[in-house]
Order: sequence, then structure tokens, then C-alpha cells
Amino acid sequence: MKKAVALLGGPVQLWPKDLKDRILVAKKNNDLIFASDRGSQFLLDMGIVPEVAIGDFDSLKKGELAQLEEYEIDFRYSHPEKDYTDSEQLFKVAFEEYNVDQLDIYGATGGRLDHFLLNIFTFSKSELKKYCEKIRYIDCQNIIMYILPGVKKFTAVAGYNYFAVGNLTAVDDLNISGAKYELKNYYSSNPFVFSSNEFVGLQPIVVSLQSGEGIIIYSKDINRFYTAKKPIN
Repeated sequence: MKKAVALLGGPVQLWPKDLKDRILVAKKNNDLIFASDRGSQFLLDMGIVPEVAIGDFDSLKKGELAQLEEYEIDFRYSHPEKDYTDSEQLFKVAFEEYNVDQLDIYGATGGRLDHFLLNIFTFSKSELKKYCEKIRYIDCQNIIMYILPGVKKFTAVAGYNYFAVGNLTAVDDLNISGAKYELKNYYSSNPFVFSSNEFVGLQPIVVSLQSGEGIIIYSKDINRFYTAKKPIN
């Protein structure tokens, strides 16, 4: 299985705290390292050189881009006015040219809401949907995956207390079994998310659907009982 990691340009504060270690382990395992636009500079700041860098690089200063261009990297330059976003171009290159089987994506959530929603719905596009089950969006609180029609089993992930299932498109016969809250024969033409579900011991959760595209979200709280120390005016 050919694995890869991609870093996009999302907010640093939403990264997993051990992101650098994760990418170094991936590199040690000969996984491919991709970067999109500002993500390229983020990697260099960590002392990591990506194998592939994609984008119009409009979020980099001239000096930063010049430094990046000194390395032997597979650069894919795009025009700012283009049909595909930098991240979409990265996904197409990863799957269509490098034949990646599994891609973990960081820096895709948070920041500008339009960017976040675009990333979530990117894999509903016809030309990319076929790859959707090969990717995971990961940040400090969430692991986001997609499912296509069929039966899928999910096991608990340490530290992630909650499990959500939703549909991005019209869906037929969506079922959730083995979870704290089960769902049977759900049909809908509108996107919806069944949130805050939980695993029951070590029992896997089984999700099935007859048609449509679903989304799976493992999530956890950070500072769950935090309260502001000063009143908000």
C-alpha cells in the first residue's frame, strides 16, 4: 500500500501537537510527503522537505518561494485564476499520477470557513469521489473520513470519545449498528449529521448505506469544562 501525507495551509493552532513527529515517521517509512501552497513553507519550518509541492504559492513571500525552489521538489505551479483549488490539484496529482492508496491530510480545517467547507465537499465532485475513501482529514480534535455505498466497520480510536455519521448527498437506507445510538433505514435528500454517538466497549460500529455519500467523524473535546475568566462585553 502506497501511503502519503499532505499538509495544506490551515491554521497551525489546529494541528495535532505531534504533527512534526507524525510526518517524520511517515518520511522514515518512505511515505510520500505532499504540500499545498503555504503548507510547503510550514514543512520547511519543521526541517522537512516535501517531495511534491503544488499551488500558485500566493501565500508565500518571494524570499520564501525562492528558498523553496532551491530544493529538488516536484513543483506543480498553477495560475491564481484556475478551475481547481490548490488542494484539489494536490489530490488529483496524488491519486492520478502517484497512485497513492492512502492520504492523511493536515491543515485542511479551521481558518476561513469557505476553505473548510470547500475541502469537506471536494470529494463529492464526480472526478474525485472515487478517491474519497482513501483520505482522512486530521486536526487536533477530529478525524474525518468518507464512505460510499456498502457496509463498513469502524473501531474505536484512543482519545476520541465521539463518533458521528452524516450524509453529504441524498442517501438511501443509511444504518448505524453496534453504537450507543443506532439508526435504521434512514432516507434523506438533504445533508445531515448524527453527532455525539459513542462506541460500546470494544465493539465496532457498523455503518451501511445503499446509495449516496456519507461522512464519518471521530472527535474529542479540548478543555471541555473551560469557562471564560472574564465576562464578555
